Amino acid sequence: MSVFQKIGNTIARFMYGRNGMDQLNRTLFLTYFSIWIAEMILAATLKNLTVTRVLEGLLLALMLIIFYRMFSKNLPKRQAENQKWVNCVWRMKTRHSSAKARHADKEHKYFTCKNCKAICRVPTGKGRIEITCPKCGAKIQART
Repeated sequence: MSVFQKIGNTIARFMYGRNGMDQLNRTLFLTYFSIWIAEMILAATLKNLTVTRVLEGLLLALMLIIFYRMFSKNLPKRQAENQKWVNCVWRMKTRHSSAKARHADKEHKYFTCKNCKAICRVPTGKGRIEITCPKCGAKIQART
């Protein structure tokens, strides 16, 4: 067995039962990297020690969070944090794509219920109508 295989096996044994890199850690690392690039550019152009010290403190805090999450053995807690992050990103993506699809739909008009925030779709060109929310039963007076 070569030296590199032994090192790889040692790292694999060490990481067994630990969280490692997940989507939230990848996002934190990309944030760390982008702040680091910005800090390098600002340090070279501004020569302002206060700004670079603040950014270095932020970078240190981010790196500690990344390492803490990566080497944590509390898997259920780290997986719950990651799942919250994934759900948040998924909601933002679907909200954007749904709004884009609704905007492209010229045959229907969309209304949001004031009570439950459900989106109600009605055909255009019907004049002034009263819409009943299918979720909560609230009435919406609207013009199509």
